[in-house]
Amino acid sequence: MPDRLRTSGRSPRTSRRSLLAATAGTAAAVAVGANPARAAEDGTVNRTALRKLIGRMSLEEKVGQLFVMRVYGHSATEPDQADVDKNLEEAGVRNAAELIAKYRVGGIIYFGWAHNTREPHQIADLSNGIQRAALQQSSRIPVLISTDQEHGIVARVGKPATLMPGAMALGASGSRSGARRAAKIAGQELAAMGIRQNYAPVADVNVNPANPVIGVRSFGADPEAVSRMVEAQVEGYQSGGVAATSKHFPGHGDTKDDSHYALPTIHHTREQWETLDAPPFEAAIAAGIDSVMTAHIVVPALDPAEDPATLSPPILTGVLRQQLGYDGVVVTDSLGMQGVRTKYGDDRVPVLALKAGVDQLLNPPKPEVAWNAVLKAVQDGELSEARLDESLLRILELKARRGLFKSPYVTHQGVDRTVGTRAHLATADRIADETTTLLVNEGGLLPLSARTQGKVLVVGADPASPSGTTGPPTAVLAKALTELGFTATALSTGTAPAQAKINEAVAAAAGKDAVVVGTYNVSATSSQRTLVNALLATGVPVVAVAIRNPYDIAQLPSVKACLASYSWTDVELRAAARVIAGRVGPEGRLPVPVQRADDPTQVLYPVGHGLSY
Repeated sequence: MPDRLRTSGRSPRTSRRSLLAATAGTAAAVAVGANPARAAEDGTVNRTALRKLIGRMSLEEKVGQLFVMRVYGHSATEPDQADVDKNLEEAGVRNAAELIAKYRVGGIIYFGWAHNTREPHQIADLSNGIQRAALQQSSRIPVLISTDQEHGIVARVGKPATLMPGAMALGASGSRSGARRAAKIAGQELAAMGIRQNYAPVADVNVNPANPVIGVRSFGADPEAVSRMVEAQVEGYQSGGVAATSKHFPGHGDTKDDSHYALPTIHHTREQWETLDAPPFEAAIAAGIDSVMTAHIVVPALDPAEDPATLSPPILTGVLRQQLGYDGVVVTDSLGMQGVRTKYGDDRVPVLALKAGVDQLLNPPKPEVAWNAVLKAVQDGELSEARLDESLLRILELKARRGLFKSPYVTHQGVDRTVGTRAHLATADRIADETTTLLVNEGGLLPLSARTQGKVLVVGADPASPSGTTGPPTAVLAKALTELGFTATALSTGTAPAQAKINEAVAAAAGKDAVVVGTYNVSATSSQRTLVNALLATGVPVVAVAIRNPYDIAQLPSVKACLASYSWTDVELRAAARVIAGRVGPEGRLPVPVQRADDPTQVLYPVGHGLSY
């Protein structure tokens, strides 16, 4: 693999462990008082002090530091009763403070559905409550709070925080500076709310249009282009103050199965893996990424035993650590996903993951079972305490680099100064203006003129907001077009419109100058096709906007104008509206190929396709 790294134009990253060893003396000089793990200005830490800290920890504390658990509630000590009930049911605790006291957890992950992310001040207060509870424990180690804030179709923190275009939209822009700026702003806002580890960017190369779990979460289908964007976002997130996490190693881009519900198999040869899947992870490592997330996938070419990569020593220790030279934190994907639970029970999965080379055990479905299983494995000699210490050192180094020992708390003033500022929102709009891709424009149908085509009907799918705070898409598009001088009305027809709804849309199109229809993952049997064809039959000009996968156009051969926005969050839909109205030109270029619907071996629109005005 070193030869492969050289030929791909990147040098292997100097071992962080080597750097830390070489600078331990310098780091020691800045470590003071009760803050022995304080990071130096160059990001290195006093590893001698960290080892002493580890040496003072009990076995139970060590086990707890390896876990990143979920907890329900908006408050660390006073969640709503329904959240108390869920916590008692799942973990035997009432709130986050009790979770920390019982399991000594090193990390907590935020979810919207767990009611952790209502609004920025509340998130900051929850983070502070978690840190207060952690620092009251005997070891006084702050918690590493994490979330999935990829932007685009995966975002746990919503408005009024700034929502950026997602990965494939950024890939369509081709702008490394835009990707870096988006990540830096996102990192700054997360850090201001007390979230110091973000499970982004996605480093998977999406070469399978049928991929049900990655899709537009990927930057694209070209490994070198994806690598450039991953590198830019790693730099952005980490300069913004959060640990970036490239995922899902060794690469989840070529699968037809969703690892949330099944155990997918990647059938790439080792040579294909090195050419297609490895480069973005190499780029992330070269950029100094803080953490790498594993995938619950089988890659027989990398591990003939066909264990999930999360539980595979040949993949995590052999390939990731030894071959690629990565020595940072390795975190599992959620241990509640079916992909990692297919072959082994919930008591074996965390133990096998640690034996494979994992450091952080994310979101176990049964916290008590998982925690006790690791404890017992050490007590029985299956895992050595020295093995735990290796992971602890990496985790504590990450916490020190991210400033948690020095500044574990955040403030409302910091939130107000940083989160969802006018400047950040304006930057998000500017970045989005570079992403919208014009796929078809027969007869110069676009842009529409507010003066001569002012009456517009917006119909289509209204999927739930990724963050719970944006949309619905038809209303957002209609409002944006109205603000641009059109008279636009919205009619939600859904992802599977019945004939009655199609008839309603056709009737509503009467007297309109144009119809904009938002499509969402159109298949050969989707009634969205019936809707579009019925609207075309009215003779009113129809503009399709693929609000998720750009592959929709292959199922809509009769449309005269089609745009791809790559997500249905407000920032991307407003950008699409500006392109429809001609306020900005369509600058995006396809980062994935679109194959013909009737013959997937034939490319309908290649990578790089995109029309201009």
